[in-house]
Amino acid sequence: MLAKVTSCAVIGLDGQLVDVEVDIGSGQVLFLVVGLPDTAVQESRERVRAAIKNSGLNFPLKRVTVNLAPADLRKEGPAYDLPIAVGVLIASEQITADLSNALIIGELSLDGAVRHTSGVLSMALLARERGIKTLFVPSADAPEAALIPDLEVIPIESLFALYAHLQGFQSIAPYRAQVQYDADDVPPYPVDYSEIRGQEHVKRALEVAAAGQHNIIMTGPPGAGKTLLARSLPSILPRLSLPEAIEISRIYSVSDLLPDDSPLVRHRPFRSPHHTISFAGLVGGGRWPHPGEVSLAHRGVLFLDELPEFDGRSLEGLRQPIEDNFQT
Repeated sequence: MLAKVTSCAVIGLDGQLVDVEVDIGSGQVLFLVVGLPDTAVQESRERVRAAIKNSGLNFPLKRVTVNLAPADLRKEGPAYDLPIAVGVLIASEQITADLSNALIIGELSLDGAVRHTSGVLSMALLARERGIKTLFVPSADAPEAALIPDLEVIPIESLFALYAHLQGFQSIAPYRAQVQYDADDVPPYPVDYSEIRGQEHVKRALEVAAAGQHNIIMTGPPGAGKTLLARSLPSILPRLSLPEAIEISRIYSVSDLLPDDSPLVRHRPFRSPHHTISFAGLVGGGRWPHPGEVSLAHRGVLFLDELPEFDGRSLEGLRQPIEDNFQT
């Protein structure tokens, strides 16, 4: 029998739907995963097999073929474990629910527990854009997914809990967002601008830069207070609106850097990379594209201490975004 479950990949900062197709046929007992999977996705075969068995369900002793479509898109990470397991259970007729308008993501442990997955906010945004109404996510990521309105977010603790929910044995209540955001609340900053005494000319320049969103360069001898003044700059920037906070949180979600106590970044970021950072680490990219320090400083402050020590390629990579005031 053939089954299809919808999941999601994160490419850069954007989500892209991935169809997890599972076919169970006759022949040699085998478990294949195709569709340009990386090593983590290939290893999902053993995680899925063990999770199904340890959840008290039956893994079919037949030829199981899993295709991750589109096949020309490289698949990274363990977020496909749960949709693959659900696809196997549907194809083996252990689950009969209709999942045509649902998106499933999550990493499985060997005992069937569902682990945290990065990039959930980008996946939830894509689900809303594509008209998908139901999102099955790890319970640890439910507060993050629930930031996006008009979605039914189902928090999943384990594979068996999802099986029981889909079969109607024990329903899981949708997660209700509990995040309260007040744009007037002043978040705590490590350095507050109001606590700095003296340096009135530099402080005036920082105020102008903050008001007009300008770049600024500070020069002077060591110990003059340049770093302290730079670290105080976020405290005089305008407070984040909720759409801006979600925009920043999306970047930090992909980078797996969201705060442990909140799914939302509530203050403007301050990033201060060391001058030995690589080009990809600064501007982003890599074999599997990930945000760099420039993206992590979005709507905040990027502080390049000891600017002349950065290599020429990195500085050249920053030139065009500074000139255009926009990063592609």
